[in-house]
Parts: sequence; C-alpha cells; structure tokens
Amino acid sequence: MEYRRLGSSGLQVSQVCLGSMTWGKQNNQHDADEQINYALAKGVNFIDTAEMYAVPPSPETYGKTESIIGSWLHRHKEKRDEVIIATKIAGGGLSWVREGHPISGKSVTEAIDESLTRLQTDYIDLYQLHWPNRISPHFGKHWPGMVQPTHEDTEQEIADMLDILESIGKAVDAGKIRYFGLSDDTPWGIQTYLRLAQANNLPKVVSIQNEFNLLHTKDWPYLIEQCIHEDIAYLPWSPLAGGALTGKYLNGARPEGTRWSLVQRQGLFRDTQLSNKAIAAYVDVAKAHNMTPAQLALAWCNQVDGVTSTIIGATTMGQLKEDLQAFSLPLDETLLNDIFSVYQQYPMPF
Repeated sequence: MEYRRLGSSGLQVSQVCLGSMTWGKQNNQHDADEQINYALAKGVNFIDTAEMYAVPPSPETYGKTESIIGSWLHRHKEKRDEVIIATKIAGGGLSWVREGHPISGKSVTEAIDESLTRLQTDYIDLYQLHWPNRISPHFGKHWPGMVQPTHEDTEQEIADMLDILESIGKAVDAGKIRYFGLSDDTPWGIQTYLRLAQANNLPKVVSIQNEFNLLHTKDWPYLIEQCIHEDIAYLPWSPLAGGALTGKYLNGARPEGTRWSLVQRQGLFRDTQLSNKAIAAYVDVAKAHNMTPAQLALAWCNQVDGVTSTIIGATTMGQLKEDLQAFSLPLDETLLNDIFSVYQQYPMPF
C-alpha cells in the first residue's frame, strides 16, 4: 500500500480510501466490520463517510453509516489513532436534515457535535462540506444553462462561506476536527475558501473530493492542476461511475441487490447511450489485458497525476478484494494507449 500526504495537512493517507455509503442500507454492521477489518489488514488507513449516509438518502437511513462506524470504533478504541476518519455535513435540500436549510456556521457547529456522537469519537480527522450552498455543476449538472449569480448573490455567498469557515476554525481550536475539506465544489469555491482563510487566519482547505472516473473527467486538468499547485489533496469519488464501469449494467441489466436496482435521488444520469458504448469499449480493453473492468477503471484513476486517494465502495467482500487488487496492478504504455483511444472517442458520455 502506498501512502500520500493529505494536501498541506500532516496526515499520511493510503492511496485507497474506504467508502461507506452503503453501510446501513445495502450492508449491515457485520458487513461493515468485515470490510473495515479486511481493509485495515491490507494497509488502508482512510475511511470516508457522511452524516447523510446511507444512500439512497432518506429520513430512515440518515446518520446510520456514521453510527455503524462509531460502533466499530467503540469496540476498537486501541485503533482510533491508526484510522483517519473523514465525514461531511450535508448541504441544503434534504428536508429531514435541519429542515433543508443550507450550510451555515451554526449548522456546522451542530453537525460536528452530532457526528462526533454517532461516531463515538472525540475528534474527526477531516471534516468536509458535502456540497456548496450555491448552484454548482455537481451530480452530473455540468452543462451550460446554470443560473448565473448576480454581484449581490456573490457577495452574500462569500459572507456565508466566511461564516462557515469561522465555525470550522472554532472547531479546530476546540480539538473537535483536525482538518477541513470540500466536496463537489469548483475552482471558484476552492479559491474563495483559500483567500478567506489567508485573509482571516482561518483553516486552509486541505482536500476536495469530486466525482472523477473514465466517464466523468471534467476536473482534469484544470481543477486538479489547481489542487497540485495549492497543495490540496484530490480525492475521487465514484471512480467506477456508480458501478457502471464494471459493465454489470450494460444492456439495461439491473442485478438484484445492486445500487442501480434501487431508486436514485439524482436519477441514473450515468446511463446514456453514449456511456454504454464507452463502457462496453472499456470492458473489451480490460479483457484484452487480463483485468476486470473495475480494476481497469480504478488503476487508471490511481495513476492520474494529482490524485491522492481514490474512494472505493463495495457491497460484498469479493468486490472489496477485487478493488484493492487494482492498486497493485501496473498500467503499461500499451494499456494506457488503449484506454486513451476509447477516451478520445467518448470524452464526456454523460
């Protein structure tokens, strides 16, 4: 297992981050315990969660994943310092989470305390904003036509961001969180938080996690280049495009118990005619090089310059073992050329 520094923080994280969003819906406590124990034994030291999880999000599953991780931490207190725990505050729009209100300094303070309780820990290593308050191109919404903010909108947004950052600073000072990160944000969001932090002596953003995979590369190279120069860790989520890059959903297949067999809050925006053609082509490349399609997608993601730790998620131990093996598989020039040939045909299929 390779370890990399988490941006400008003092944390060394494994190149693989264990995602947890299915724990509490598709997976139970026993499943999660098994996954955590196996991942740690293989050198993974980084676990990502969120107050919103499990998914698909609902009032019934809200907070369940953090509670499952908290149960494991309670039973393995001696390992707390060995594990880097990242969690997130939900953005606005979920009626059962603070009545759907957007993130504020006050809600940050409340959410941190609630996450600490569910996680049964005294501190959170990395605390992230799950998505920004403003309209932004996340969850597949990256085409022209977004509502353009006015100058007054921008001024208010910046004031709200400072309010949030000030609460983050207080939580750091109190020892409740160690570092601050973003999720589903943009270069403007990153730069604004950096500027506010420098001007007000507040915590610097050390990481950002955005969707990034062979079907969805909008952050490369521009946002990722910014991360490299600003010493911000880039953490790809959904490196398998919600499981699509495994090929299991091709031709309309919906295997029982899989994520796409469940109702999705954002819909199946990855399921398009073009994306299915791209996936089929990547599946063929993987077969030609004696890899599984999942391993091809994960190994490609891991080798992208600027990627710090790739967030994987599995519902079975077989999937977890397959995924972890991907990070020790070499990608030679021939294989990379074959991948790039497909990418050139389908650079943005959804």
